[in-house]
Amino acid sequence: MSARTKCRPATDNKELLVKHVAGLLKCRRCAAMNPPVVSGGPVPSRVLLVGQAPGDKEPVFGRPFAWTAGKTLFRWFKEAAGLDEAEFRSSVYMAAVCRCFPGKKASGGDRVPSPEEIKNCSSWLDRELELLQPALVIPVGKLAIAQFTDVEKLDEVVGKVFQLERAGVAFDLIPLPHSSGASPWRYSAAGKPLLARALSLLAEHPAIKEIRRAG
Repeated sequence: MSARTKCRPATDNKELLVKHVAGLLKCRRCAAMNPPVVSGGPVPSRVLLVGQAPGDKEPVFGRPFAWTAGKTLFRWFKEAAGLDEAEFRSSVYMAAVCRCFPGKKASGGDRVPSPEEIKNCSSWLDRELELLQPALVIPVGKLAIAQFTDVEKLDEVVGKVFQLERAGVAFDLIPLPHSSGASPWRYSAAGKPLLARALSLLAEHPAIKEIRRAG
């Protein structure tokens, strides 16, 4: 992990984050998306988690990862890093590739956001990187990972740390597979040890340790 990342101070830019989230919640750029926007709130943090897009339950509960995928995700962090759901939500800025529910496919399952929808939402993520100056970014799922680095197979990226830059901000990237039960890779012979390795890397990252110390 880069010395530049380790030495970066945590942001305390709460006022601008509040303004940013207020604007985000009003976003209606994509006609085919189903508002409302789902946000984890203006949490100043050195850790930025990036999901794919809300499901149909998240708008009802008004927060990201509010259903079964969230239960699994928060269990991972509790077991690996000692952070329960409440601690995680209050200490990590939770974003996504797209912030509205994309809707269902005719064949069942959630629709994958279009390239245009992803582009429309990308400026929100870039602004969050600028405001937060995170030391650690955690993309969850292949679509989220692909916003930061090329990925054909999860085997090639999960269980590794990448030093990357986006929007003029340098950070460590530790990818995770999606925590949805519809994503079987994490149960595979290759996926299981790589997920364990990724969670171990997260638990040992200075930004996660800083959250634990603060708690």
